[in-house]
Amino acid sequence: MRLKKVAESILPTRWGNFLIVAFKEENTKIKTNNHLALIYGDIYFPNKKILVRIHSECLTGDSLFSLRCDCGIQLKTALKIISQEGSGILIYHRQEGRNIGLINKIKAYALQDMGLDTVEANHKLGFSADERDFKICADILKLLNIKKIRLLTNNPKKVKILSKTGINIQERVSLIVGLNKKNKFYVHTKKNKMGHLF
Repeated sequence: MRLKKVAESILPTRWGNFLIVAFKEENTKIKTNNHLALIYGDIYFPNKKILVRIHSECLTGDSLFSLRCDCGIQLKTALKIISQEGSGILIYHRQEGRNIGLINKIKAYALQDMGLDTVEANHKLGFSADERDFKICADILKLLNIKKIRLLTNNPKKVKILSKTGINIQERVSLIVGLNKKNKFYVHTKKNKMGHLF
């Protein structure tokens, strides 16, 4: 296990009160290698197929309202769906820009401005299309003693990796929101080059 739980508190939001739990990666000197779980309601209700969303950090979409991606609206919608469900978990996976980091993400934006798609831009910078480590998210679920979930995602890679780590994914739930003229090419690339299901 590469993580430990280090803090928790109540987080009031427009969708209700969540329990925010902070996790720290072990054996790393990088101070920002912390991840969060936002927990709503009773996630240990017997026979409950708990709804889980893994949301990778996107400063430009989540906080700066960028229309280049669908991240910000996915975050808001996922929190709303979880609260309407009555219980669930949102993992805030702090691997910005599919884990190439904020600066490289802006460099990738510049390459996209010149006509490259998001996958081509990552390759041009020397990265794979997706550098994220979803095993960290599986570790968070295990620390929370959650083994059976319904996963709110369009990304089959998340389903595959979590399943390999022993998380029983009983259902994949689509999250198709935030499509606009500015991110049409981005979403098209996710579908056609990264296998996302829309």
